[in-house]
Amino acid sequence: MIQKLLYKFLCTSVLMLLLVGMANAQTQVSGTVTEADTEEPLPGVNIFVKGTTSVGTTTDIEGFFELTVPSLQDTLVFSFLGFERQEIPINGRELINVVLSPQTLSGEELVVIGYGTQKRSDVTGAVSSVPKGRLENLPVTNVTQAIQGTTAGLNITTRSSVPGAVAGVQVRGLNSIEADNSAFIVVDGTPFYGSLNDINTRDIESIEVLKDASATAIYGNRGSNGVVLITTKQGQAGKPEVSYSVSYGWEDFSHMLEPMSPDAYVQKYADYMEQRGLEQTNILPNTAEIENYNAGITNDWMDTATRTGLIAEHNVSLSGGTEKARYFLSGGYLDQKGVIKGYQYNRLNLRAKLDLEVTDWLTTGANANYANNNYDGGRANFLFATAMSPYSVPTDENGDYIIYPMAPEQLFVNPMLGLTTDRVDHVQNLSGTAYAIVQPGIEGLQYRINGSYYRNPRYNATYSGRAANDNNGTAYKYNSERNRWVLENIVTYTKDIDKHHFDLTALYSAEKQIYQNSWIRGIGFFSDALSYHQVGSADNIEGDSDKNEQTWLSQMGRVNYNYDSRYLLSVTARRDGASVFGSETTKYGVFPSVALGWNIANESFMEDVLQVNDLKLRFSYGTTGNPAIDVYGTKSTAGTVLYPFSGSAQIGTYIAGMGNPNLQWESTTTANLGVDFGLYRNRLRGSIEVYDSKTTDLILARNIPNITGSGSILDNIGEVGNQGIDITLNTENLNTGDFRWESTIVFSTYKNEILKLYGDNEDDIPNRWFIGQSLNVVYDYQKLGIWQEDEIDAGEHLNHDPNARAGDVKFADLNGDGQIDSENDRKILGSSLPKWTGGFTNTFYYKNFTLNVFLETAQGILRNNSDVYYTDEVGRRNIPADVGYWTPENQSNKWPSLVAYENNRGYGHPQDASYLRIKDVRLSYRVPQSLVQRYNIRDLTVYFAGRNLYTFTDWEGWDPESNQYSRGSGDWGNNYPLVRTLSLGLNISL
Repeated sequence: MIQKLLYKFLCTSVLMLLLVGMANAQTQVSGTVTEADTEEPLPGVNIFVKGTTSVGTTTDIEGFFELTVPSLQDTLVFSFLGFERQEIPINGRELINVVLSPQTLSGEELVVIGYGTQKRSDVTGAVSSVPKGRLENLPVTNVTQAIQGTTAGLNITTRSSVPGAVAGVQVRGLNSIEADNSAFIVVDGTPFYGSLNDINTRDIESIEVLKDASATAIYGNRGSNGVVLITTKQGQAGKPEVSYSVSYGWEDFSHMLEPMSPDAYVQKYADYMEQRGLEQTNILPNTAEIENYNAGITNDWMDTATRTGLIAEHNVSLSGGTEKARYFLSGGYLDQKGVIKGYQYNRLNLRAKLDLEVTDWLTTGANANYANNNYDGGRANFLFATAMSPYSVPTDENGDYIIYPMAPEQLFVNPMLGLTTDRVDHVQNLSGTAYAIVQPGIEGLQYRINGSYYRNPRYNATYSGRAANDNNGTAYKYNSERNRWVLENIVTYTKDIDKHHFDLTALYSAEKQIYQNSWIRGIGFFSDALSYHQVGSADNIEGDSDKNEQTWLSQMGRVNYNYDSRYLLSVTARRDGASVFGSETTKYGVFPSVALGWNIANESFMEDVLQVNDLKLRFSYGTTGNPAIDVYGTKSTAGTVLYPFSGSAQIGTYIAGMGNPNLQWESTTTANLGVDFGLYRNRLRGSIEVYDSKTTDLILARNIPNITGSGSILDNIGEVGNQGIDITLNTENLNTGDFRWESTIVFSTYKNEILKLYGDNEDDIPNRWFIGQSLNVVYDYQKLGIWQEDEIDAGEHLNHDPNARAGDVKFADLNGDGQIDSENDRKILGSSLPKWTGGFTNTFYYKNFTLNVFLETAQGILRNNSDVYYTDEVGRRNIPADVGYWTPENQSNKWPSLVAYENNRGYGHPQDASYLRIKDVRLSYRVPQSLVQRYNIRDLTVYFAGRNLYTFTDWEGWDPESNQYSRGSGDWGNNYPLVRTLSLGLNISL
């Protein structure tokens, strides 16, 4: 399979290069570019033909350029960081000399903000843009993988490495204890409610992250956890442009935690029996193992259960139009075979976008998207594969899977049995947005109406039969559907009066969601032949269904004002109503914000400070909200149960949950102070931001007397705070014309703290919630080392841990009472939240080559490590080869003995999970225009990319970032390690 994919890719690449190699040079223009003030040549100036994306070049160290153009009637565009952009018609000339002037006003770039755009120099809120280079030429399956580590304050949490899994998106910490902390996603100006898998990364034009209350308050009840604005590509006036991209990638484990070898496994069993004080009568514990040992038969279960993963992706788009009508059509297909056998994911994306200028006063358009995500197939159990004895085999002499390869041991079944399971899992997204813009004839006044509809059906069915150790046969079917519509009415008005600029926005929106699901399960089938297709023929059948509805109603007003692009003011207020709340007084919440900005660089006293090109001070303060409860969460609910009465079963009811109609919104209030700067002709640009947020009225379960019929009730009884710093630096380190080196550094740190709980200022130890500490703390015993034989012989343990044996973990006696107990001898050791995160990107340009290297890091993380510490399975399972264990001959002070679990007290063995990762490396080559223009090729680029290439860490498990493994089947990724990906790709535009 790999050879076929590689052959296809190489054939395609060679064919394209042969074609372009036959091309002849076209008309050339040349000239020099100099600086207006000094008349010195400018190296590294970008020059391209207007209306194209790739017909261009850069000036050399002497400011000289030479460019082959399609026509001497084209227009050249000259751009250079810190200088005014110029467009110069060629007008038949072959020699063009250009003089560029330094920019007199920085920040003319337009930035997408809530319900509109704004000049970056006028932005008062905390808004960060994701580098556009992260959205192409990377072996990723969704946008979260592309933007991880690229933006200060944006935290992408990898929940799973399973093909098709989507990471969590968080902005500036955790604002709630029980509610969702995910950022709100907006696509093309309207709320998005599908999966981020549904958005093809190749279709994205830009991504902005709104981080403070001034930027997010415009989204009210959805903005409390930050907002991610995604803008997709649209057609441009001009000739139709066809783009096609193809890539093939190969996956393997980024780090392999190898199991013990057969000899080491045999020795481990002998050590285990000795430490248990048992007589060893057999070389291994199980009959099947002994038979294979005597026959010299071993098996590498890691090789049996895994394979080389493959990713193939194809994308095609067609765009173009006129000044009155523009279109963009795209389609993409991704096919991924995971590194663990059976895991697969394929996705089909289709998108159509149309913009029409119907009249001088009416513009309309539509955006339609379809995505189908397929997770079909039975899956091998990777956790079991790591545990199996090397003296066990997967199949018998007939090639059938052995259910218990370590018979008579039944703790671990054959890891490959899951491949015999019939399983389908499809998740779809059908969404569409239509808009109309009316300009009624009053200058600056505009009315826009957006209508969006989302339909997200899911179908899941499984059948496990006799081959999967289910002798009765079990079938399961699940269907769900989420329908949602959004209607937004937006009025904007802009007005300039001398040096005063006003920008007013008003919104009225309504939204509704209807969700329903049903499931049925059948157990006991005469035959496996019908799989899950006839659940009604089962001996035992059960099922259920559910439906709920939610509605929202919102109004918003915003005023943006600036004077002479120096003094900036933004005031926003949004009122949201949500049906999930119980009373009319609490259904609505009002969320205001205010922001101030001062463009210091535009002041007259800065005119002679040539080293400073941009300097802006920003401050914002505001509140956002979070409903934080599920539908019907404020209502009392009843359950049913069968009671014996008068010799028969009668249906009775009981209180399933006590409702609280007075629940109100969780509210997050944030203050943000930021400075934006550009120095030395903007060769050093960046921003520094400090923020402080507090979330009040947290919704938590408060205990109440059981006599009420319920043990708890939801109430607004908690507070959480976040304080942090975000830093972004962009530097142009070197520019010699042919060679250019640029860097981006992002740094984020924040302190999360629980301020109040339940109103009684008492910690919640079972949930690991402590007032004055962060969420996600590691609360456990403090490990001092391992008890050694001489310490036990000397009786040192008697006044410390009387039950301890040599090889047990030695815990600190924190209160000095001579014993170790959970109430007095556990402490907060750290947190799984990082103390700081960062990203470092270096991009090198040499002629038509581009090399991009991205490093990502997260530091100060403490996490329990179940990868290398096992409990009562030791002695009956394989363990990692890198994991040691205490023996009388090897008295380790790090690793406990094989029987130490008996006195382990549930200790989680936390370890430092900090890491520095070579996240992405990408080398691309753009074929010169002189070679491809004859064949009407606008652009041809080939590239090689690697992802998760190496991780520097002290973590001793599979990977410090991945979730911990469990004893489950792994269908949701709890035992799917991080993978390394290498890919080859080609992009072509016609």
